[in-house]
Amino acid sequence: MFLQRVISTTLPSSTRLFSSIGSHDLSKAISELNQELESVFGEPPPSGLSGSIDNQSMTTRNSKLNTVEMDGKESFAGLTHIGSKGEAQMVDVSRKDISKRVAIARGKVILGQKVFDLVSANQMGKGDVVSVARLAGICGAKQTSNLIPLCHNINLTHVRVDLALNPRDFSVEIEGEAASDGKTGVEMEALTAVTVAGLTVYDMCKAASKNIQITDIRLEHKTGGKSGDWSREK
Repeated sequence: MFLQRVISTTLPSSTRLFSSIGSHDLSKAISELNQELESVFGEPPPSGLSGSIDNQSMTTRNSKLNTVEMDGKESFAGLTHIGSKGEAQMVDVSRKDISKRVAIARGKVILGQKVFDLVSANQMGKGDVVSVARLAGICGAKQTSNLIPLCHNINLTHVRVDLALNPRDFSVEIEGEAASDGKTGVEMEALTAVTVAGLTVYDMCKAASKNIQITDIRLEHKTGGKSGDWSREK
């Protein structure tokens, strides 16, 4: 109670001070408040008091800096599909240069030994799992813009989907590649190819087991565009 009375008699003037000063006087005001509290309590206040005020000021400044200009419009830094007000937007690629774009993605479907043996022997009730999943992946890549709302409709020049049986962990390893000569990348097309192929493997094998896992879907490599070439570190 004594502490509350001391603070209530000491801080009001400082509180009024904060409301009437500009940001350029904030450091001076904090220093004066620290001295005032030290005279009351005999020791300086915790560093968190001044730090919290400084952090609030920094947060305000950073929120203003976290926008960038893109084609004459503001967007959140690094998030080109989000506008200045946080709304979803489709990126305008009309000003981008045409270049050769290639992307490679990979993923894995863990079957378990029982299902793996059936797939290896081509004894699944729905037919040849690997061949059907490969075709499904190719079709999936061509439908990417219909599945992912803000993807552009790209004229693909090449799609490749390969599936390989791995007896070490009883899995199907999937690699998808997409290519285009255009103004935007084909990473989503490669990832969609791998994902749809994996889902097709699951669909054709689910009658034999519900423990099948689709996992490790990721982009491995991309070329072309303003950002240049990129490869995942091993």
